[in-house]
Amino acid sequence: MNKRILVMIVLLLTFLSGCLDMNEPERMLYVNGIGIDFKDGKYELYTQFVNFSNTAKSEQPIDVEAVQAEIGHATGETMDEAIFELYHSVDQKIYWGLMTYIVVSEEVMVNRKLSPVIDAFIRFKETRYQIWVYATKDSVQDVLLIRPVLNASLTLSKLSDPKNSFKQESFIEPVDFRRVIVGLNEPSHEVNIPLVSVEENWQSLNGTIKAPVLSGVGVVTPTSFKGFISGDKALGIQWMSSKMKRGQVTFKLDGGNYFTMIIDHVEVKIKPIVQKGEVKFDIDVQLETSVSSIGGKITKAQIRKEIKKVIKNDIQATYQEALEKDIDIYNFSNVLYRKNVKEWKKYHKDGELDLTEDSIRNLKVTITNLTSERKSYEETIKP
Repeated sequence: MNKRILVMIVLLLTFLSGCLDMNEPERMLYVNGIGIDFKDGKYELYTQFVNFSNTAKSEQPIDVEAVQAEIGHATGETMDEAIFELYHSVDQKIYWGLMTYIVVSEEVMVNRKLSPVIDAFIRFKETRYQIWVYATKDSVQDVLLIRPVLNASLTLSKLSDPKNSFKQESFIEPVDFRRVIVGLNEPSHEVNIPLVSVEENWQSLNGTIKAPVLSGVGVVTPTSFKGFISGDKALGIQWMSSKMKRGQVTFKLDGGNYFTMIIDHVEVKIKPIVQKGEVKFDIDVQLETSVSSIGGKITKAQIRKEIKKVIKNDIQATYQEALEKDIDIYNFSNVLYRKNVKEWKKYHKDGELDLTEDSIRNLKVTITNLTSERKSYEETIKP
């Protein structure tokens, strides 16, 4: 009988011991976003700690006046030193497993410190490869201090949850750690990092509100930073991606009125052509469009003509801007590698092709579907 009791006690102690090293959620600090700057040869680490106790299961914080997050700051000769410097000033254990995004400054890109930054975090067993990556010319601290519109939860902000807004407007595609690592190991070893700008383009009863705006891309390689492509010069990127979900094209009619079409779907086909010792590319962009607004009478033939004109101009303008900065913005090298690796081996240099203004041999834009969702528009648009 005594042996049975002893065995039961040992078994109970085994189950109880499993909870001894468990972390208590209320005694931890949770990281939502990270900002990295590089000044005077040192890493500047800004850490956004989010207050989950103030966030309900809905999209709105319980107390709109309460602070959703606070920013911790530390410096170090290396990323690890900066992180451990941060540990000196925190009250509780830091949990990194909920980190959703990281913002790096232009100085980090210029000084080729993006790879060490990513490497410092992917080695943590708590962090994931699905962490979004952004670059900025503004203060990284200012980016982290931006609060969402209507004081929504920080976990649902544009930077924390970029796929949500990307479905509605696909100007710049978000990238995560995985995409960056894979891209740097693919021809031509270039990755487009979304460029975030801080703009005061919202207004509340208490004053202006700062908001993050995706305004372009910064292009990095394993060994260099090739520069930013932003504003109107970056418009062609969306039309050359089959992942594009939704965009718009606006053009002016002969009568002075403006007309807007919604681009609902894009399918891009790129065919490499090797002739007479040169590599050129034929591009076929197929679009599905629908009417957004009308400022005058117009035919479907006119609509198709104007859309093609705008799309072609955007693609060419972005390509020209990229050429000036030695950027393979449309990943032509990777296309040739995938479709004709023998020819790629002949013409590449360190994974890159020698692109020129004539490298785009043909650019064809096709409107596969043009719809008018409202009956009142159907009466205006003539076949």
